[in-house]
Amino acid sequence: MVSYRQAYESFDIGVETKFLNGSLENGLNACVECCDRHMGSHLPALFWEGQDGRSLTYTFEQLSALSAKFAHSLVELGVKPGDRVAGLLPRIPELLITILGTWRAGAVYQPLFTAFGSKAIEHRINESGAKIIVTDANNRPKLADVSHSARIVTVSAIDGGSTEAGDIDFRTDLERQPSVFEPILRSGNDPFLMMFTSGTTGTAKALEVPLRAIMAFTGYMRHAIDLTPEDNFWNIADPGWAYGLYYAVTGPLALGHSTLFYEGGFNVESLVRVIQKYDVTNLAGSPTAFRLVIAAGADTVAPIKGQLRVVSSAGEPLNPEVIRWFAEHLDTVIHDHYGQTELGMVLCNHHALTHTVHEGSAGFAVPGHRVVIVDEEDQEQPSGIPGNLAVDRTQSPLLWFTGYRHRDTPSLGDVYYITGDTAELNEDGSISFVGRSDDVITSSGYRIGPFEVESALIEHPAVMEAAVIGKPDPERTEIVKAFVVLHAAEFPTDELVEALKQHVRRRMSTHSYPREIEFIDALPKTPSGKIQRFILRNQEIAKMTT
Repeated sequence: MVSYRQAYESFDIGVETKFLNGSLENGLNACVECCDRHMGSHLPALFWEGQDGRSLTYTFEQLSALSAKFAHSLVELGVKPGDRVAGLLPRIPELLITILGTWRAGAVYQPLFTAFGSKAIEHRINESGAKIIVTDANNRPKLADVSHSARIVTVSAIDGGSTEAGDIDFRTDLERQPSVFEPILRSGNDPFLMMFTSGTTGTAKALEVPLRAIMAFTGYMRHAIDLTPEDNFWNIADPGWAYGLYYAVTGPLALGHSTLFYEGGFNVESLVRVIQKYDVTNLAGSPTAFRLVIAAGADTVAPIKGQLRVVSSAGEPLNPEVIRWFAEHLDTVIHDHYGQTELGMVLCNHHALTHTVHEGSAGFAVPGHRVVIVDEEDQEQPSGIPGNLAVDRTQSPLLWFTGYRHRDTPSLGDVYYITGDTAELNEDGSISFVGRSDDVITSSGYRIGPFEVESALIEHPAVMEAAVIGKPDPERTEIVKAFVVLHAAEFPTDELVEALKQHVRRRMSTHSYPREIEFIDALPKTPSGKIQRFILRNQEIAKMTT
């Protein structure tokens, strides 16, 4: 293994560009990078396992032809290079065909998580200006309450169910299209993904991911994930989110490695079954999933003990007891990784590089990034002093984030990008978390903006005001808790609590609804009227410790 220090100090952006098939200046196409360049190998690109037990395998050659067909469909529908194509799809083969075909046409893919409600979908569609929405029969009804001007392409049910009037049938349309489409080249600074990230104020913010970010994604796969040709890889994250789209789709495919889609929902029994069936050796996921593995017990996972060479964790800090449990009961090493939608992964305990690993530490900067701790005046801090976790823009050639679309980006200064997290530098150069310095809630690996949940609550006729916080929870890291002020004519009841929960579930998503609701007379606010969520959060913590 290569030492971390050697890899970090010898990093050369010129060498990284050689991993690309195209050129940052003369033209790139993400479908070429993630599919076409690997044709001729006849290796599997996608293993798909359906929730009904069906399974399919696609080679790079097959995906290239199918992506060409979908690119032709998009052009017929008026999609031009740079236009947005949104995907509201589960983990089915058509999802990957949609992504690759969108890229092939020079367009920008926008993920829509299938658990989103109509309000969350509507905001993202209208903010992006998506021309096309690709969905399936199960998710199509969610678009009925969404105001948009996009054309809808629907993957009909496998049993031959019909699409709604006005929709384009995905499979029928692909059958009539040619299987050759010359990829449209774009510059390295042109976007190929449009993502949304939640904040403490306002609605979810849009950001564009440029094609040059592919170098950062593959670097993470090589150094932190340690993805080798001998591995069978499974990232269980949903491609509706950044970690899944960056590192279950783009990263492995760009390296010419297969990826694995499991359509079913997560449970430990299916995890074990799929790992056994596909002989998975390299696994990535979230601490929430791994804590559920522990809860299921050693006997449940005994069949895969010793099978996993390495495991990677991202989405929230990894508990030390998870690390110890995986070593004892699965005979494998699990490492913590840190990143953001705006950055990709930038701070890791690397599987492929040798360095000290401290339990509870997020690790070291991924080669190509300089990660530091700064104070409120952007002065870099020595070890042992908590401060703002930041990325030095002047010495991070793989950093690709340049700001939010149509929004100011105060976190992006001339020298540093401030992540909004509080951390501490260790003497050996690794970095440990102290806590988050904003109000974003991390629940089961999902980042949830309180403002959006509060907005959904206030839409209910009984609610006058609402404040949402993350309440510490041993299983999910945090749960969403809402403090609600009712209108004068309304009265708090158990029935109203349930009604409000279901209201948010329908409007937002199944992971962002408040699992606890408390009715109060007034919310704590600043003199200017801003809600002081930290007061409510501190009160909850105090209750738990008394």
